[in-house]
Amino acid sequence: MASTPDVPLQSRILDDKSPICIPFILSKVKEYQQQQQSGQRPFIIGLNGVQGVGKTTLVRALAQTLQEREGLSTLVVSIDDFYLTHADQLALAAAHPDNALVQYRGEPGTHDIPLLLSFLTSLTSVPPSSSPSLSTSPTPSSEPWQLPIPQYNKSLFSGLGDRAPPSEWPVLASPPQVLLLEGWLVGFRPLSPSVLQQKWSDPSSRTLHNHMLSHLEFINSSLAAYTEIWDQFDAFIHIDAEDLNWVYEWRLQQEHQLRMEKGVGGSMTDEQVTKFVDAYFPAYELYSEGVRQGVFEGDESKKGRQLRLVVGRDRGVQEKVVI
Repeated sequence: MASTPDVPLQSRILDDKSPICIPFILSKVKEYQQQQQSGQRPFIIGLNGVQGVGKTTLVRALAQTLQEREGLSTLVVSIDDFYLTHADQLALAAAHPDNALVQYRGEPGTHDIPLLLSFLTSLTSVPPSSSPSLSTSPTPSSEPWQLPIPQYNKSLFSGLGDRAPPSEWPVLASPPQVLLLEGWLVGFRPLSPSVLQQKWSDPSSRTLHNHMLSHLEFINSSLAAYTEIWDQFDAFIHIDAEDLNWVYEWRLQQEHQLRMEKGVGGSMTDEQVTKFVDAYFPAYELYSEGVRQGVFEGDESKKGRQLRLVVGRDRGVQEKVVI
C-alpha cells in the first residue's frame, strides 16, 4: 500500500483539504452506486499532489474518514509500489545510458505498468460472492477471494530500491468499495510532439533545457501506457500549487524537519535535495498544465468529476475548482 513518510513529520502539515475532498468524494460515490447494477467494482479515485504539499497527510485522512465515519471500505495504493524491479531498472538505465531521467526510479517509464494493470483487473473483476455490498455468502466449496498487494522497498540496494518478494506482500481479503491510487505523476498524459518541443524550447523553463529533446520524448512516449490506468478513474483529485517552484522549498523543509527528528544520518543535504527535486521537475513542467485542464478532458460523461485544490506557499487551500 502507500509508502509514506513518518507520521510526526507529516502531522506538522495542517490538513485543510480532506474537509473539502470528503463531500466531493461522497457525492460521486453516491452517483456511482446509483448507476451500478451491482456493487462489485470499487469506485476508483486518482490523486495527484506535488511533493511536499501534504499529500500523505491528506491520503491518510481520506482513508480514515471514509472507513470509520462513512463505513466505506477503502484501499490506498501508491504507484510507487509498482516501480520496476531493481534488475529491470538497471536494464532500462543500461539501454539508455545517456538519459539521466531513467537512470533511477521515478519518471514515467520506470513503473511496471502490466503489473499495475493486472492488479486493477483482479480488483475490478470481483466474483459476486466476494462483493461487500451483497448479502449472499460464498458457498463452502468456493475459494475465498484474495488479492496480494505489490510492495516496493526503497531501502534495498543502498536506497536504489527493489520490489519486495511476494511473500512479504499484504493480502487483501475482501474487495474494497473505494480504491485510491496516489502518486506524483498520477494523471499525467503525453503531449503531442509539437507541444513537447515548444515547452522544451521555452527559455523560462527551469529544468527542461538540462535534457536533450530525445530524452524527454522517451519519457513522453512512455506515458502512453499509463493512460489505460487513468481512464479507469471514476473521480480525480489534484492538489496543485500556485507556484510549482515551491516544491523545492517544501522538500527542503521536510528534510530539515527529518534531520531534527532523526539526526543527520539518513537525511539529505540541501544540495542533494535540490538535485532530487531536479530529477522530477521536468515532468512537472511538462504535464502539470494538462492536469489543470482536466484529466477527463473530452469525456463528457466524467464532467465535474475532478476536484482541483490550489494551495499557497503555506500549503493552505487558496482555491477550489471542480472540472
